[in-house]
Amino acid sequence: MNKFLFPVYAVILGVIIAKLSKNKTLWNTKLLLAFSGAFLLALTLFDLLPEVYETLHAKFTGLLIMAGILLQIILEFFSKGAEHGHVHIHKDSSRFPWLLFISLCLHSFLEGFPIHQHNDMVYGVLVHKIPIATLLAMFLFQSEYSKSQIALFLIVFASMTPLGTLISNEVSWVSEYVTYINAVVIGIFFHISTTILFETGEGHKFNLSKLIAIILGVGIAYLF
Repeated sequence: MNKFLFPVYAVILGVIIAKLSKNKTLWNTKLLLAFSGAFLLALTLFDLLPEVYETLHAKFTGLLIMAGILLQIILEFFSKGAEHGHVHIHKDSSRFPWLLFISLCLHSFLEGFPIHQHNDMVYGVLVHKIPIATLLAMFLFQSEYSKSQIALFLIVFASMTPLGTLISNEVSWVSEYVTYINAVVIGIFFHISTTILFETGEGHKFNLSKLIAIILGVGIAYLF
């Protein structure tokens, strides 16, 4: 099985979960979101961050990471936070959500680059995409968009991460800048994962189940 296709499988699984849940938000989706945030953050800290700092100048690396954080903030201005589970779509509108579509695709495209040299990162992206794809599919299915529009959205969204991985592997001049791009992606991952972790649910109350999910995410990432 090609690991580079795991992000595609994650979107397919998310769509299946959305269909089976009959458009009702599942309690388990929130726990999976918490687990995915912790798992992605831990993998980034354990695997991706040390190698980038070993390759590039420390201060310049920090600058690129900050650029990634700022880039994600800009993307979320258009996506309204769909990358970490906040999907806001006008259900009574039939106009295709181009800004959401483009920002999500760019985010997905960039997160495919670290998979080039860090096979473990594919698992972080996999776990991250399942709850996001589930929530996104739920909102799309409840919208007034046509089936062809929804299919186009989900197919292109699913293909963007493998496309980023393919380009980072096969395009020679791009591979020369993969480390720089990875530093930017670290910033994106930091922003996404910490936003998920700090959003503690309704009323920002302590949630033991979420805490356990976070600890499991960090622990499993450490064992990879």
